[in-house]
Amino acid sequence: VQLQASGGGFVQAGGSLRLSCAASGFAFERFDIGWFRQAPGKERETVSCVSADDEDPYYTDSVKGRFTISRDNAINTVYLQMNSLSPEDTAVYYCATDTFYYCSGPELYDLNYWGQGTQVTVSS
Repeated sequence: VQLQASGGGFVQAGGSLRLSCAASGFAFERFDIGWFRQAPGKERETVSCVSADDEDPYYTDSVKGRFTISRDNAINTVYLQMNSLSPEDTAVYYCATDTFYYCSGPELYDLNYWGQGTQVTVSS
């Protein structure tokens, strides 16, 4: 199982980025996938997740209306479109999954399969 996150960068407040999570080595279309982030000095949090059937995605309150998660099973990739970025969004963003992962809310599972993380830095 491999997950490779990319698309992070440095943007000014109000800008946009699109993160990608490319997966390989497992039946991607059967797995719920989550995006998580961890800012310096803060605990990791669930940002968003999408179910295998691409229904009822979850978003943490602070990103609702600004971030959109989507998946393309044809190319085994999950995206996180991030608009209206603010300095509070600065963090390392990770995608992750596992056989038992169920996209239902903010719960932090002890997942075994993680991408390497991509840094998002938003300046004020």
